[in-house]
Amino acid sequence: MAKTQWKGGALLAPVPPVLVTTGTLEAPNICTVGWCGMLSTKPPKTYVSLRPSRLSHALAVEQGEFVINLPTAALVRAIDRCGVKSGRDEDKFATCGLTAVAASVVACPTLAESPVSVECRIEQVIPLGSHDMLLADIVAVDVEEGLIDTAGKLRLDKAGLACYAHGEYFALGKKIGSFGFSVRKKKKHRPPRG
Repeated sequence: MAKTQWKGGALLAPVPPVLVTTGTLEAPNICTVGWCGMLSTKPPKTYVSLRPSRLSHALAVEQGEFVINLPTAALVRAIDRCGVKSGRDEDKFATCGLTAVAASVVACPTLAESPVSVECRIEQVIPLGSHDMLLADIVAVDVEEGLIDTAGKLRLDKAGLACYAHGEYFALGKKIGSFGFSVRKKKKHRPPRG
């Protein structure tokens, strides 16, 4: 299939439109971040990229921590609003009907409506141009109990998570494979004894 070349730009999709919480339980702040990802497994490291002009940037850098909350498709209106409105102009928790709750390790709050909250401590702020990358250690992960099956496996497929692709939001849906399935040996079918 033929491709058309575009000028180099910020295009990678889909991405999680995470809700990043900062501030305190008494004065919580929340913003939507599309530029977020994993950097290392051991030790566990992640990042978010924020514009230095954002209130969330100032609060996170001042506190040295933030929480990445994975949002569900049911939160799509909040995801969108928290990405276009500033915490300097409105209390987005109140406007969106969201609930700030205490984190297990960091001082800033987590989002009660999020099935997974990743608590982070900033290790380094890296200026990259329009955005700063807040490189962080993952110090705790809070998971909704209903997403852990009887074998102790995390079932994110049951979370109803949202994703974002080039200006549009989507609900994650049908599973199409598992890590390593393309190289896994097939189990041999044995006829029943009898």
